[in-house]
Amino acid sequence: MHHPEALKRLKTVEGHIRGIQRMLEDDAYCIDIIKQIQAVQAALSKVNSLILDEHLDACLTTAVRGEDPVAREKVLVELSEVFSTRNRS
Repeated sequence: MHHPEALKRLKTVEGHIRGIQRMLEDDAYCIDIIKQIQAVQAALSKVNSLILDEHLDACLTTAVRGEDPVAREKVLVELSEVFSTRNRS
């Protein structure tokens, strides 16, 4: 499965990360650095949402509609683990 929108957003994030590195090297104002870091975190959150949406639309739907109970259980356990890990952070 290709993720063109997610890849595009990650390339943008990569540029922002380099910008933050330069800001640190140039001893930029801390609040400005924090704002850029927050922007990167928001962008990564959006990428995460895009990939999750694609997973739900493709993999989960296929597993739920399929005849294989093992595949259904696997997908449900994976989702549970992802959200469990996320909530521990």
